[in-house]
Amino acid sequence: MSPKTSKFSTTSGTRHRSGGWREAMTPGRIVVLVLAALALVFIFENTQDTEIRLLIPVVTMPLWAALLATGLIGALCGAYFVGRRR
Repeated sequence: MSPKTSKFSTTSGTRHRSGGWREAMTPGRIVVLVLAALALVFIFENTQDTEIRLLIPVVTMPLWAALLATGLIGALCGAYFVGRRR
């Protein structure tokens, strides 16, 4: 019988993936990280106050907070729908 081969190497009882960062950083993940960094720069460059209507009340808040909240809500909705597809 030949020993089974695996993508994991064992060292002192723990399992490690071979390849490390090279396998983890795919081109798609790099693009997502760059786009996320650009979005954060855009959000934090817009620091002036703005009026936002939330159904009935008008709220004055920094534009960066509104953009960040909208981005987080969008990311959560996207993660929810991706999770439901699987």
